[in-house]
Amino acid sequence: MTGADGEGHIFDHLLELRSRIMRGLAGLGVVLLALLPFANKLYAWLSAPLVAKLPEGAHLIAVEVASPFFAPLKLAFFAAMVTSMPWLLYQAWAFVAPGLYKREKNLALPLLASSLLLFYTGCAFAFYVVLPSVFGFLTMVTPEGVAMMTDINAYLDFVLVIFLAFGLSFELPVALVILVLLGWVTPAQLKEGRGYAIVGIFILAAVITPPDVISQLMLAVPMCLLYEAGIVAARMLAPRGTAAGENGTE
Repeated sequence: MTGADGEGHIFDHLLELRSRIMRGLAGLGVVLLALLPFANKLYAWLSAPLVAKLPEGAHLIAVEVASPFFAPLKLAFFAAMVTSMPWLLYQAWAFVAPGLYKREKNLALPLLASSLLLFYTGCAFAFYVVLPSVFGFLTMVTPEGVAMMTDINAYLDFVLVIFLAFGLSFELPVALVILVLLGWVTPAQLKEGRGYAIVGIFILAAVITPPDVISQLMLAVPMCLLYEAGIVAARMLAPRGTAAGENGTE
């Protein structure tokens, strides 16, 4: 291959990357435009777990002048990102797939689909299970004489952090499978390090969740179960040599 051919090949890849990025952004923009008219309704839906736990007469407040406008707008953008994630991942896959071998493609597609499903599951678990419990605890321990009136922007930031924390934490099985496929660890090593992993999970849960035992357990227990699921999936997808070595050591 001559230097000119190599430069032309790189230029073609850059054009393809630009095209995929533009398509991804266009899809994100379409979803965002579709969600903008419902931004206030989205915020009302998102605030329902807290509003349901507030004392009678209490409500959310807007401390900053522009918060009633920017908070729903920020939520609409986040919802558009989450909704259009399959389209964005498809654009990334369409760019990378031509350079992969058949076996790599067969492994990558299930991993992408699983990671997307686990992220959505983590967000749903946070919204329907964790947030009501957390807000119930916080309203219960509010000192007498203190009116609990949360700023809408602060509430949105808090909830989005919880969503990201649980969504990314639920990716643990995919992360373990990738580590095994890269050859950095083996399923046997994951099994032997289970005790250290559980301790690390509980420390992580204590750091990224609100300061109550309920939410910490609600993150730590599913992550421990997902760790076990990751070991099982890693055994199924591990290269034959790795699996054979593991069987020989047990």
